[in-house]
Amino acid sequence: MAYPQPTTPTMRPAPAQAPHPGQGFRPQQQHPGQQQQQYPSRPGTPGQQGGPPGGVPPMGYRPPVNGGHPGQNFAPRPGMNGPGPRPPHPQDPNSPMYQQQMRRPSAGGASLPPSPSMRPPMPIGSQMQNGSPLQRPPPLGGAQRAQSPMMRPAMVQPGSPGMGRPFQSPQIQARPPPQQFMGQGQNTAPGSPAMNPMGYNAGGPPPNGSIGHPGQNQSQPPTPKMPFQQQQQQHPSQPPLQQQQQQQPQFQDPGVPALGPPTPVAGGSHKPKRMYPTAQPEAFQENAPSAYDSGFNGGFQPAPVPGAPAAQGFGGNQMPSGGQQGSQFFVPGEKPSPNFGQAVPAYQQGLQPLAGQPLQPNVNQLTNQMGDMNVGSGYGFNNAQGGASLSTVALMGVAPKVLDLESPPPTINLPANSSITQSPHANCDPSYKRSTLNAIPNDSNLLKKSRLPFGLVITPYRSVKEGDEPVPVVTDAIIARCRRCRTYINPFVKFVEGGQRWKCNMCFTLNEGKFVPSSFDYDTQTQQPVDRWQRKELNHAVVEYIAPTEYMVRPPQPLVYLFVIDVSYPAIQCGMVATAATTILESLDRIPNDEGRTKIGIITVDSSIHFYNLNNESGEPKMLVVSDLEDPFLPQPEDLLCNLSECRPTLEALLNRMNDMFKDTQNVGNALGPALQSAYKLVSPIGGKILCLQASLPNLEAGALKMREDPKLLGTSKESTLLQSASSFYKTLAIDCSKSQVCVDMFLFGSQYSDVATLSCLPRFTGGNTFFYPAFTAAKSEDALKFAHELAEFVSQRIALEAVMRVRASKGLRMSAFYGNFFVRSTDLLSLPNVPRDQSYSIEVSYEDNLHIPIVCFQTALLHTSSSGERRIRVLTLAIPVTTSLSDVYLSADQVAIATLLANKAVERGMNSKLDDARDALTNKCVDILGVYKTHMTASSSGATPNLQICDNLKLLPLLTLGMLKHVALRGGSQIPSDLRSYAMHLFSTLPSQCLIPYIHPNFYSLHNMPENCGTIGQSGIEMPTAMNLSSERLERGGLFMLEDSQNIFLWIGRDAVPQLCLDLFGVPNYESIRGGKTTLPTLESDFNQRVNLIVAKTREMRRSSYYPQLYVIKEDGDPALRLWFLSHLIEDRAEPVMSYHQYLGHLKDKVNSGSF
Repeated sequence: MAYPQPTTPTMRPAPAQAPHPGQGFRPQQQHPGQQQQQYPSRPGTPGQQGGPPGGVPPMGYRPPVNGGHPGQNFAPRPGMNGPGPRPPHPQDPNSPMYQQQMRRPSAGGASLPPSPSMRPPMPIGSQMQNGSPLQRPPPLGGAQRAQSPMMRPAMVQPGSPGMGRPFQSPQIQARPPPQQFMGQGQNTAPGSPAMNPMGYNAGGPPPNGSIGHPGQNQSQPPTPKMPFQQQQQQHPSQPPLQQQQQQQPQFQDPGVPALGPPTPVAGGSHKPKRMYPTAQPEAFQENAPSAYDSGFNGGFQPAPVPGAPAAQGFGGNQMPSGGQQGSQFFVPGEKPSPNFGQAVPAYQQGLQPLAGQPLQPNVNQLTNQMGDMNVGSGYGFNNAQGGASLSTVALMGVAPKVLDLESPPPTINLPANSSITQSPHANCDPSYKRSTLNAIPNDSNLLKKSRLPFGLVITPYRSVKEGDEPVPVVTDAIIARCRRCRTYINPFVKFVEGGQRWKCNMCFTLNEGKFVPSSFDYDTQTQQPVDRWQRKELNHAVVEYIAPTEYMVRPPQPLVYLFVIDVSYPAIQCGMVATAATTILESLDRIPNDEGRTKIGIITVDSSIHFYNLNNESGEPKMLVVSDLEDPFLPQPEDLLCNLSECRPTLEALLNRMNDMFKDTQNVGNALGPALQSAYKLVSPIGGKILCLQASLPNLEAGALKMREDPKLLGTSKESTLLQSASSFYKTLAIDCSKSQVCVDMFLFGSQYSDVATLSCLPRFTGGNTFFYPAFTAAKSEDALKFAHELAEFVSQRIALEAVMRVRASKGLRMSAFYGNFFVRSTDLLSLPNVPRDQSYSIEVSYEDNLHIPIVCFQTALLHTSSSGERRIRVLTLAIPVTTSLSDVYLSADQVAIATLLANKAVERGMNSKLDDARDALTNKCVDILGVYKTHMTASSSGATPNLQICDNLKLLPLLTLGMLKHVALRGGSQIPSDLRSYAMHLFSTLPSQCLIPYIHPNFYSLHNMPENCGTIGQSGIEMPTAMNLSSERLERGGLFMLEDSQNIFLWIGRDAVPQLCLDLFGVPNYESIRGGKTTLPTLESDFNQRVNLIVAKTREMRRSSYYPQLYVIKEDGDPALRLWFLSHLIEDRAEPVMSYHQYLGHLKDKVNSGSF
């Protein structure tokens, strides 16, 4: 149900603006014989009729010409709305054109036949002859239909067949349209909406996923289509010739004119005029809406006038409100931008021209032309089939289409037969590995020219959820590798000489003999021949091998968990110790222990180190205390790590009484450094995982830290010193742990300074994770639930142990920089003592030589030990085509992968240099990309432009950049504690793209008026509402809104919320009774409460992560701190000291116009 809203919104609504007439507009007069036409009222405006006041027809309408049938209207031609007298109709007997045609003498004194470009004159107004449809006369002498002199040229390939015509010539306009095609007898006037005068497929979705009315068209007049042709829709990216071939009729109806390609002029070559490329034309369909259908925009569509803005009247290129697309200015060749929800004053739909300046020319056509000029032959991307064309969009003046953040990356268009099998899994899934560019420049100069970052985002140990394809495992221990570069065989190698040899796709070495195992074709166990083309490694880009003994330097290690728990006074007081002990106790059954090899141990620490003997024969745990912190030792080391299955009763007894053991402590000491040294000595012979739970700052002996938070440094150039490690002890210990295959994970609690920057060094260099719980108190059930959930999920994960990872690339490329939590053992070998689930790594790629190959391949090999004790090799292979075209490079750019890589680079820059440098680097990179695109890919190659333009697949990159600049990790100001900033930087470096993008750009939903199906279980699970733009203008005074960033969930409720909403959702009678802050939604019997609870639950579990978002209820007039925290996520608004989205676009535009690219 939709709850009623107050009449006065929170934000001042946009003032209603009357349609501004276009340049040269003059009112049209009513034809004497024409009846007064009633225009439908604009939805959402009660009592107001659509169109101009007073019954004036919409802009662009003109009455029928002399002799026209009453009610029959024609679409205006370009220039018909301009000042001055109206040109006469070409078939008017009084017109000069008609008289000149009649006076043309021939050689013998007789009148010449009409020109091949002319149609014979036909009577206007007579659409039916003897009850049969009026047939279209065929071309005279097979001549091609003439082009209108009013047409503007378009940048298309000369001689391209099958091109639609955007404007009809006067002779064609004067002809009555065909009325009955295949049994359809509807009278349709040219220019009416039923004839689709401006371009999308009638009854079909508009291009680019924009939301519009089914019958609305935004391009050019179509040609009639047969019913059988309506089922043969061609993708817009296919060449015109293919579209024409699909449109050839297979039969001819006697009463239907032939629809085929234009016939060339006989007796000579014809030089076709350039025309605007049109979308697939489609008209006269059974489901095409009539001009008088209810809910459809009445009136007639105005033709765009070259060089002048389109009219904005309701009868023009505008749709009714109520979920449909809003009015837009029409720019030939550009796709319209949708209107998102209600009218937003800051987002005027359409491209706003400057005063006295026309709209931008057709930049798409110029882009395609420029891309064709440097397209090379013989390269993979240029020879690939089904590639999409470059689409340029304007950024300023329109709301960003945030729904596209969920879109898949640009398609990788490989040449035909690139892989040896036709498996759909031959190339790597982007959730495992994705590139910032899905078409690789053939040399470094083209990459530098594009200014686009080139790198990989890898999540090698991605979790497998329900419905995901499991990673195939090769169990026969047959591993075929290149003898030179050691590349694993994959779907992109080539078999030669009858399959006896294979050519490596990295170094192109021919491999033979033992490098082509005979078992590829013959199974020695079953003594039967096998089909090598069915092998998993030749059909899947992601595959795992069971590693033989030569890949081991020691037996596979067991899974080891050693908990180091702070039991000082702050830890006991906040309830961390009790919560941790209970969670570990309840998670013992979830810890992986397939073969009974898992080991576990516990160390507690305050001013002393407490070890526990879990192998005691009595079944009771025995505490061993070491007070020598300068040189700690291990008492009874053989009994401190015990087999989980064998010591289970003793371990349970210890965990049950742990909180009572220290409940009366007053010890505030914390010897974390000596405790970690002892834990390292205990685990290093085997390798494993150390989980450190700390609630106070280490203050004794080695690794002691001091309170160094200085408010005077926050927001200054010296703030970066607070983000660096304060002690070299932890980095040195981390390197030693990495060498011994020991991983350290940090769980940090505290109501005061915790020095996350220093303590997170241990996970950063050992492949671990950091969890931070500021102001934690177990007395709040929400805090205890979050910590318990994350700790339980973390210890129950099936992870990779003692791993090394190497990324190989085709000859000419190399890995130049690495970002994430690992230790670089050599130039390209990463040491990972643990590989947690869903942890991401970013790698920058550089050139060593030019690329003279059609495709390049990147192969990631992860040698690891699984949680079940098997030594395995996970191989990820990604193939990308090579191109010589700058337009192809931009067309293939992945904005999500680019944002992920830039976030990692910004964190590295902010920690090692200054935060200002990191912020400037992000803005400068965005300026470079926009500037290069403006200079090389649009018509505005030089000089200032009134708008910013970028290709459609990068249109949200400025928004993501602004989101990073406004994020806690990088935002300027003196109000952000260094602990929160350091933790946010850690998340920037480790979150996979699926979680990082909402962390940068949160999802924003309206719940009080969501559709009835939202919050219910559908075919794909729980249905979620549609995401909105992050602007406070979307807020309503009596509304309920949800915002989530993968770490927190906010419910904003307006002060004028109706009592029924408060009762249905919170179970309270009114708004004043709602408790704000961190809370848990009650479970009620109301339908609305159950739907919202399902949406919150889906938000918590839909991503691949161990994090558990907490729920906050934000009241509009509630806690100011919570209110500001919520509003800081609305990144399209202005928030000091960062600009709003539109101000930021203006800032980028100024830099682009003043720069040289």
